[in-house]
Amino acid sequence: MTNDIAGLDKSDVALIIGSDTSECHPVIAARLKKAAVDGKVKIIVIDPKRIKMADFATIYACQRPGTDVAVLNGMMHLIIKNGWEDKKFIEERTEGYEALKEEVAKFTPEYVEKISGIPVRTLEEIAELFGKAPTAALYYAMGITQHTTGVDNVKSTANLQMLCGNMGKVGGGVNPLRGQSNVQGACDMGGLPNVFPAYQKIGDAAVQEKFEKFWGVKLSDKVGMTMTVAFDKAHAGEMKAFYIMGENPMVSDPDLHHAEESLKRLEFLVVQDIFMTETAQMAHVVLPASSPAEKDGTFSNTERRVQLLFKAVNAPGQAKHDWEIHQMIANKMGLNWNYTKAEDIFEEMRKCTPSYAGLTYKRLGFAGMHWPCPNEEHPGTPVLHIGKFSRGLGLFAAIPFKEPAEMPDKDYPWYFTTGRVLQQYHTGTMSRKTPGLNNLAGPHVMISVEDAEAIGVKNGDKVKVSTRRGSVVTGAFITKRCPKGTVFMPFHFAEAAANKLTINALDPIAKIPEYKVCACKIEKG
Repeated sequence: MTNDIAGLDKSDVALIIGSDTSECHPVIAARLKKAAVDGKVKIIVIDPKRIKMADFATIYACQRPGTDVAVLNGMMHLIIKNGWEDKKFIEERTEGYEALKEEVAKFTPEYVEKISGIPVRTLEEIAELFGKAPTAALYYAMGITQHTTGVDNVKSTANLQMLCGNMGKVGGGVNPLRGQSNVQGACDMGGLPNVFPAYQKIGDAAVQEKFEKFWGVKLSDKVGMTMTVAFDKAHAGEMKAFYIMGENPMVSDPDLHHAEESLKRLEFLVVQDIFMTETAQMAHVVLPASSPAEKDGTFSNTERRVQLLFKAVNAPGQAKHDWEIHQMIANKMGLNWNYTKAEDIFEEMRKCTPSYAGLTYKRLGFAGMHWPCPNEEHPGTPVLHIGKFSRGLGLFAAIPFKEPAEMPDKDYPWYFTTGRVLQQYHTGTMSRKTPGLNNLAGPHVMISVEDAEAIGVKNGDKVKVSTRRGSVVTGAFITKRCPKGTVFMPFHFAEAAANKLTINALDPIAKIPEYKVCACKIEKG
């Protein structure tokens, strides 16, 4: 997030797009709901499903899956047409505006309605409310990123916020809500194939030299590959071994038949986890790790707040901290690592991570601090981009609309989309150990009332959902929250795995799979 959670109620308007906030981020959702009920913030929700946040919204718009660029371009078209853009901000703090203006000129409300299904009048109301707001925030999650056009979608959110001058303002900003705890921290520490810690680029000669001197080793200057590409390489026999840590791709990856076959073709699979997941059951070696309650360290949350984690109980059996396992393996391989506690590693992180340099365990205390924090006198940075962008001028990107990789047709006439429910967490590795949660939410597919009537099914009936990748039989959940022609399936449940059905088409830049839209058909089970 460019902005902090505490400033949430300083917005005049909050746009939620591609985020089922109350199901996936209930703490932030609770704050947004309260701000709306208190009359502080007007909420706009744009989503293919009438999510619960829509009940608190001033305006709700139902879009077809995969049409985010068209919708955002349509909003910008109307904002520019009516003179609601922030001309001073655009002139002083951005570049590339004319190219953006030329592109969005094509996205008239009538054209956007044909693509997205959002009525002309609704789009006009959204653009006016957002464009006229003194300060507006934008919130998104994986409903924006998990598309073949995910990078385009993200750039479009930035375009909108720069156009309206909402960057570098308390209560404004572009605010991606992270999907899991410490995803932000993992990325900050270089858990990506193209960067060192603090997003310092692999292949940059100065950065390369810095880390080689710091660690005293020669480093490759070649960018690595994303997990989705690695699975394709394993399937082709070009990659021989995987070390999977805290991830359960046998439930979370797209096109699970492909993922399973890829893992089977490996010569060696190591899984490091706290439970025997579906993926761990396929491993040659399983390394028992410790849970968050069993270790010390730091988490960096969705608002870039670095927080201390304190051990509450000892890990059972042979389970160890992740860093202890890594150190044992490193030293077996001839290295000489000698960390004694998590704080030793954090101190090393500070030295090579400029945005963390001013953070210490003592300064973090119980409340934590926001990075960037370049030195020990710096107070931290709750709001990014005040006064200037890190690159200098903010860069507008002219983004054309592209269709999803797979669209409904006569054989597969419904849109299929996936996501989460409040009562379960990710692949269910932890939450499905709890009977109470399982009683609250089990496998199902959400179907509109109209579609249910058309295929002759009632609530709870077994239905067969099929795509070109396979079929899943599960219970029907009939609801008015799904529009006609779109079905929604949570991906938590291995016995009715939504990702047996999803397509493994990737964004060409970020290599993120298109989990959020493909074509399906539904039949009585």
